[in-house]
Amino acid sequence: MVAASTISSGKDSKPTPDGIFSVLRKTPMWRSKKYENAPMPFAQFFDPAGIAMHAGYNPGVPASHGCIRLPSAFAKKLYSVTGVGTPVYIGA
Repeated sequence: MVAASTISSGKDSKPTPDGIFSVLRKTPMWRSKKYENAPMPFAQFFDPAGIAMHAGYNPGVPASHGCIRLPSAFAKKLYSVTGVGTPVYIGA
């Protein structure tokens, strides 16, 4: 484990997948093509369907469409220490 943080994961209707993944691609600023151009700073995509870890609103409950929203400072730091291929474990 590299670090731990509070998150906001996918809501029941669009859950975040769990399992072992790898970072597939990274971009310092992405805008969602599916969800009204929503900003996704420090995006690290780990699922071919476009699910990513990124900075975003973190209300303390599942609220995303599958992505993992991270506090901004944490997302920035995590982005700086990972690369494409870095393993990602998503689970309880």
